[in-house]
Amino acid sequence: MKPRILLAAVLMLPASVSSAVQTPPPALLPAPSTDLAVRTPAGTTSGGSFAPAGPSWRWPLAPRPPVVRSFDPPPKPWLSGHRGVDLGMPGSGTAVLSPAAGTVSFVGVVVDRPVITIDHGGGLRSSFEPVESSLAAGSTVSAGQAIGTALPGHCPDPGCVHWGVRQGDDYVNPLQFILDLRPSVLLPLQGAR
Repeated sequence: MKPRILLAAVLMLPASVSSAVQTPPPALLPAPSTDLAVRTPAGTTSGGSFAPAGPSWRWPLAPRPPVVRSFDPPPKPWLSGHRGVDLGMPGSGTAVLSPAAGTVSFVGVVVDRPVITIDHGGGLRSSFEPVESSLAAGSTVSAGQAIGTALPGHCPDPGCVHWGVRQGDDYVNPLQFILDLRPSVLLPLQGAR
């Protein structure tokens, strides 16, 4: 085999192997649903979990809140980091809305903050804090339904709500379910050299 062809084959091998490894067979992908954020995957995140093809959830606060602290996961699960996003709000008493349909899986206090967790199916769970809720575990909620009231204590005035999303055991960026976070790719103009 000529050296150029051999070099080309070696350079193309990692791309074909990595795409084969990262894309599970269709039988392992979650079934499409209008209530779930997971659709046919457009790509994978750095942890190997699949990102949604496009936004399919709603903002958990209305009107659209500012993101006052971004998702900043630690390199190792036991290290410090920010495993969600903090969403600014006008003040305590703001209604918190379910970003997608699901079932309440937990309502209670964690450390010193009231928390509500919603299981959206497909291994996805959203948690919000500090949020006081009258809902009980097992309650079903629809997208956009009020699930509780934001309380002060997480950020300085006027306050914020911490929103975390877990996919299986891994924390993922909640914004990937409401914004298209895929990178923009500039393609050359046709006929340009």
